[in-house]
Amino acid sequence: MPKLPISIQLYTVRSLMQKDFAGTIEDVAKIGYKAVELAGFGPHSAPEVKKICADAGVAISGAHVGIDALEKDANKALDEQAALGNKNVIIPYLANEYRTVDGYKKAAASMNKIAAECQKRGMELAYHNHSFEFDKLDGGQNGFDILYANSDPTLVKAELDVYWLKHGGQDPVAIINKFGKRTLVLHLKDMAAGPDRKFAPVGEGILDFKAILDAAAKHGVKYGAVEQDDTYGVNPLEAIKTSFNNLQKLNA
Repeated sequence: MPKLPISIQLYTVRSLMQKDFAGTIEDVAKIGYKAVELAGFGPHSAPEVKKICADAGVAISGAHVGIDALEKDANKALDEQAALGNKNVIIPYLANEYRTVDGYKKAAASMNKIAAECQKRGMELAYHNHSFEFDKLDGGQNGFDILYANSDPTLVKAELDVYWLKHGGQDPVAIINKFGKRTLVLHLKDMAAGPDRKFAPVGEGILDFKAILDAAAKHGVKYGAVEQDDTYGVNPLEAIKTSFNNLQKLNA
């Protein structure tokens, strides 16, 4: 099976990015990452970020863009993504007001419209899950199922976060297989053993990453983006280096 291209979600190194944006991109590239996924870029302009990444030899595999910005002015938000050269627009989160049956349906309708605008520009739209989408709602439904059942599978894709799927009581491999080609990107993060379910570097926890990577390759997932929300005092660069090295062994 083809090897899954590996990216890094830069939220993981956010503390370093705030001090030295360009230097951190270079450090990520030195570890071996060939692509980065953005989660905002502070005071820098899109063309500046595009140049910084190009100079470091990394591609932009995607970017997180809030649904509020996309609903307020989709053209402005997507113009910025075009200036980055980004083709994968990812909604990272839904606020509390969306977390009802009607709210998820409203979000799905909104994503259909935004995704249609993305498609006109040669971009794709995906939604990034956490575990709150699996909380039970009226009628025993959950937001994850409502969101995807009410959005167009040819338009609205998924960035499946394997840690949060597990945290929400789901089997990541089964969900990847269920979604098939609708899985645009995976977020690769591990879960440490124990009741606290702490974040862990890929390959250092309880998730079956060989099976996850095999499923991703089977369905043609575009990227696997390493993310570790908290590294618990370990230098984030060391944590993402561990993830990268373990993925090289698994994904060879």
